[in-house]
Amino acid sequence: MLDELRELYQEVILDHGKNPRNFRRPNKPKREAAGKNPLCGDQLVVYVDVDHNECIVDVSFLGKGCAISIASASLMTEIVKGKSIADAKALLDNFIKMCTTDDFDFKGEDGAEELERLQVLSGVRQFPVRVKCATLAWHALDAAVKGVEEISTE
Repeated sequence: MLDELRELYQEVILDHGKNPRNFRRPNKPKREAAGKNPLCGDQLVVYVDVDHNECIVDVSFLGKGCAISIASASLMTEIVKGKSIADAKALLDNFIKMCTTDDFDFKGEDGAEELERLQVLSGVRQFPVRVKCATLAWHALDAAVKGVEEISTE
């Protein structure tokens, strides 16, 4: 069963890595931030449109990188669209815990359904250098909503 689950996770990562969702630059992005992971060579720009209630009404990205960074960015854009900035930040914090902590249990957490979708990336905790690949887009999103134009995983 564990092998079947691992295979499913790999398929999801490959699908999002090869066919990323929301891979585009909007005409007039309101906020954006570039993220770089020098160790792996990942480079992303996250574009965010936030309404007057501080809700994310649109989010997209462009860039290049490994399958993990592209898949994570793709999943992130699907998950945070329509969320408040506070909810997106809580998801970021819990996603980082999921990627770095062996005994993290997201059940009962706010955003548990979204974290369950992100669980496909949780295997990076076995490869600490890959955590930066999985979290790059999330840090860029956080930077964009804060008005910071560039972040690095170094």
